[in-house]
Amino acid sequence: MKALKQFNWRLTFILDILAIIMLVSGGTNLFFAVVLTEGALWMVRLLWLSPAMLSYILRRLAQMVPIVLAVLALGFALIQLAPGDMFSQMELDPAISRDQLEMFRRQFRLDQPWYAQFFQYIWNALQGDFGFSRTYRAPVFAIVGQRAWNTILLSLTSLVFAWVLSIPMGVFAATNQYNWKDQFVSIFAFFGLAIPNFFLAFLLLYLISSTGNWLPLGGMTSVGFRNMTATQQFFDVLRHMIVPVVVIGTSVMATLTRVMRGEMLKIMNEQYVTTARAKGQTENKVVYMHALRNAINPMITLLGFQLGNVMSGAALVEIVVAWPGLGSVLLEAVLSQDLYLVVGSLVYGVVLLVIGNLLADIALALVDPRVRIS
Repeated sequence: MKALKQFNWRLTFILDILAIIMLVSGGTNLFFAVVLTEGALWMVRLLWLSPAMLSYILRRLAQMVPIVLAVLALGFALIQLAPGDMFSQMELDPAISRDQLEMFRRQFRLDQPWYAQFFQYIWNALQGDFGFSRTYRAPVFAIVGQRAWNTILLSLTSLVFAWVLSIPMGVFAATNQYNWKDQFVSIFAFFGLAIPNFFLAFLLLYLISSTGNWLPLGGMTSVGFRNMTATQQFFDVLRHMIVPVVVIGTSVMATLTRVMRGEMLKIMNEQYVTTARAKGQTENKVVYMHALRNAINPMITLLGFQLGNVMSGAALVEIVVAWPGLGSVLLEAVLSQDLYLVVGSLVYGVVLLVIGNLLADIALALVDPRVRIS
């Protein structure tokens, strides 16, 4: 029976490739095809690996539903507080009659109360219709899907950049408490916390432009990107990511460095660390094998919230550096009062935030033996 379970569990990996191929051939974006496939099949694998974990994930996903509905309702209510609607600017065009404007409003159901629009939107969303954007003249889901990958790529790269640097910097500051090395790291951290992201982006762009344009000043790709080889395309996108990743990652790195330093200082005074030193273990082993493993747990807890913060912080940076993400789309949607595009972007953000917190809780349960999901 045990061998059969192991066989069935490994068999699901074959289904990954088949499901992704079917979704992509049906017109689904590759990124969303991978996310949907892995999400569904890992649920199946958890039937063999950890039924308790599966039950916990399903409960958390069920709790996500009222959160998303509350954000949707708030979005519909707030957009109604703004004077006018998405067709108000068209009233200035003498070629468009008032009857035509009223017809447009009826087609988008803007003549109904906000709560009626809200419930109608929920009903349509359950059928796969997330609305139509008047600004871009395309379905909202298609617009969000096109831009979401760019924003996710930028945000995840910024998180990796921040984590890779903040952990050693926090450990370095804690092991050199109160001397000039600790002070230097603290000054850098406070600088990252104090300076606004958009202002730092302007400073970097000015520095690059005044010193020979040694990095791209905006966008995601160069002219002639489609004619490049795969390797050239990779490095071209990487060069365009340097400025926004440094800007977004600096603020995240500043927060994580302070948290890491504080946790390390607290852990270094614990009795088991003193016992490890008394046993004659080297200082590096004490720091990196005993203290760091426990000090990193609060960082994992913060990871879920940081995903949402990075997404929101990336929006303004994307506009400054002309990165083709959801930031410019959301700004244009708000300025033009494109209701369904604003709400679609809100749904995207809140879903990522909730899923990020869920992944952080799962990661904490995997790395910390004191945390168990039952």
